[in-house]
Parts: sequence; structure tokens; C-alpha cells
Amino acid sequence: MIHLEENLMGPLCKAASALALASALGLAGCGGGASSASSPSIMLLAANDGGRGIELWKTDGTANGTSLVKDINLGAGNSFPGGSGLFPSEFVFFNGAWFFSADDGTGPELWKSDGTGATVRVTAVVSSPRELTVLGNALYFSADGGLSGRELWKTDGTGAGTVRVGAVSLVSGLTVFNNVLYFSASDGITGIELWKSDGTPGGTVLVKDINPMGDSSPSGFKVFNNALYFSANDGSTGFELWKTDVAGTVQVMDINLNGDSSPSGFTVFNNALYFSADDGITGFELWKTDVAGTVQVKNINPTADSSPHGFMVFDNALYFSADDGGVAGAELWKTDAAGTVRVGAVSLVSGLTVFNNALYFSASDGVAAVELWKTDVAGSTVQVKGINNTTLGAPNAFTVLNNALLFSADDGVSGRELWRTDGTPGGTVQVKDICPGRCDGLLFQ
Repeated sequence: MIHLEENLMGPLCKAASALALASALGLAGCGGGASSASSPSIMLLAANDGGRGIELWKTDGTANGTSLVKDINLGAGNSFPGGSGLFPSEFVFFNGAWFFSADDGTGPELWKSDGTGATVRVTAVVSSPRELTVLGNALYFSADGGLSGRELWKTDGTGAGTVRVGAVSLVSGLTVFNNVLYFSASDGITGIELWKSDGTPGGTVLVKDINPMGDSSPSGFKVFNNALYFSANDGSTGFELWKTDVAGTVQVMDINLNGDSSPSGFTVFNNALYFSADDGITGFELWKTDVAGTVQVKNINPTADSSPHGFMVFDNALYFSADDGGVAGAELWKTDAAGTVRVGAVSLVSGLTVFNNALYFSASDGVAAVELWKTDVAGSTVQVKGINNTTLGAPNAFTVLNNALLFSADDGVSGRELWRTDGTPGGTVQVKDICPGRCDGLLFQ
């Protein structure tokens, strides 16, 4: 699910969940779309009504506004809109339509929809399009064109305007930085390295051969402080923190002198870039880098890895899930100017999402199973509602739409379906039983 944060608006304009926010009205920074409306009105999702398989649906957050858009793979076959596997993942708005991967029975290919029956295949030239990313007047993605595996492609929304970009393969991590597309790829000579493309003929070039003896495999790209940060392996120091900017491409710090620090989860907060990394001594803990340097924020678990993850900025603090070594496991934590502390007595925390001046998430208090929780600006952490007192009910795939928080949950009666909440127990209800009876209308993400 996407969260409408500043770093997600603009050129990327992508959603990562089966419940995918993809409204022309809401993505004001996306190429091809323009509207005077200030909030999204429709969400696309992959759903199963029990008879037609996993197909393309839409919702406005109400039962009447939740309906099938198109049965792309006729009959009981699955088209997996938004992804080529069991977990549909991407819908992107571009040039007045939503683009996604779907399989009509001939394989996963590029499709587009205006949210009505006008849902068509763009091209059959490429297979399994992924990482759809808007840059300028084109939609870029990685796909298999049948030549050398996963390559870089772009489209203007038409079949004739869908072309290969550059002669590189093993493409992944498409990220817009300085009006250019950066990514990991190989030209068959230098291994998997850092590349960039402006989309023009001859405009796809190697940024740096970080590991001359093999693959540097750059990943986790994040724009911060006029630079693009990422994890990469130079063949000598292991997977460490790197950055590229107008001055060049350099290692920021060799955090783990005896191996891989494997930095991940890069999140911008309070003029610093926060992430999880292993220094080889304290395990995977919370780190940050800024103009003053790169330091460990706190050794949350003195005896093992705290493995901080799921970062979300809320109320002038950075919230995340971490394990301090106690019996509860991964709990809710936050860091701000006052320090790094545990928040509330909940564990199994996931899906942190900001809605209506509160932070919502899935968690357990050790008494009930995993349920819907929230913490507000006053620091009060409470269960919103007990939906299903088993691990099967775990709410997930949160997104904000039409003044409500939508999510997937299983109440133990009707299977995993679409739910909504206004933040109150009485206002937390199932939107629609898409697959009637004890079956799942939505996939667990």
C-alpha cells in the first residue's frame, strides 16, 4: 500500500500492495494526470469473488462502490492484476489510465485501465512487467522481451510506443533521481552494477563499476540530501552504504569492518537518513547518516539483532518495529530528539500507516491475537477493535481512501475481505464480502 508522503509523490507514483491506491485524482504529481480534486476517490485491487478467479476490482470504500472492473482471464482463471504471481503488487497511474501486469491466459503482460470496462492489453511484446515507474512523459519498467532476460523498457501507453531502452539486462530497483532513472543492471561485461538512463538512444550508461571483479548488486535506492543512497558490494568491504551525486559515486562508510553491514530500510527523517545495519559487533541495529557523519542511533538489543524495520514518520518521530530481546519479540519503537524508546506493550507490529492524526498498525498485546491498533499524538496506544482472535485475522495492506482507512482482514466467518475504519470500534466494519461465505476475497499480503 502506498502512503501519500512527499517522497512517494512525483515521479515514482507507484503502489505496492494488492490494495493499490491508483487514482488520477489523488496522484497530483504523476505524469499524464491532472485534476482539481484534492483527494483520491477510487482504489484498484486484485480480488476473487469465488467464481472468476483473482481479477481486477475497484472500490471507493463502500459496498456499492466495490465492484469488478474486468474479468481479464475469462472463467475461473486468475489474471493476477498488479503482479505476475500470487501476490499482486503494482498499479501505476500514467497518461489518464492505470497500468499494471495481468495474465489473460497467455502470460503476464502490460495492461491498462481507466477503471471501467475499457481495460485493454497494451502490448504482448514484453512479459512480466515490474517496477512500473513514471519519468517525464514515459512509463518505465523492467520486463522480459525474449532476448536477454529482464531488460529496461518504456511506453507512452500504446503498443507501438512500447520500446526497449538500452542493451542491459537483470534490471531492478528503478528509482528517479535528478530527472534520470537509476537502477541495477548488467551489460554482460561489468556484472550487476549501477546504471542510469534518460530514456534516449545512447542515454543508458554505466554510472560506476563498483566491483571490478564481480557484481556490486546495488539495491535499496533512496534519495536524500541531493544524493542517491544505496547498498552495494565493492568486492573488498562487503555490502556497505554508498551514495552517488554530481561529485561521483563513493562508499559512505564501511560500517562492518569484518563483513557485510547490509544496510536496508532507508527512510528520511529529521534531516537524516535512517536505516538498519550490522556493524559486526552489536548486530542489526538502528543507524543514521547525515551531514555530521554515519553513526549507530541505539543498540536496542544488547545480546542479538533488534532488526528495526517498517519505518514510518509520524508526529515528529520515526516509528518502527524492533526486538529488544524481551519475551514479546518485535515491538513498537520510536526515535526522536528526545531519544529512542519503546512505545506501548504490543508485539508482532507491522503495517505502520498514518491516518487522521494517529498511527495505525497490526499488533498483539499478548492476550488477544494480532488485531488493529493505533497510537495517537498523546502517546496512547490502544486496540481499535478485535476482529478475529486468531493469527489468521491479522489486518494488513493498509491505505487511506475517502476519509477512511481501508485494509484486509479475516473475521473468522467470511474469510479475508476488505475492511474500513474511522478509528472507532463501531466504525470498523467489513466493506464487502467479495467472496461470499468462508472464502478469501483478498490475498494475504
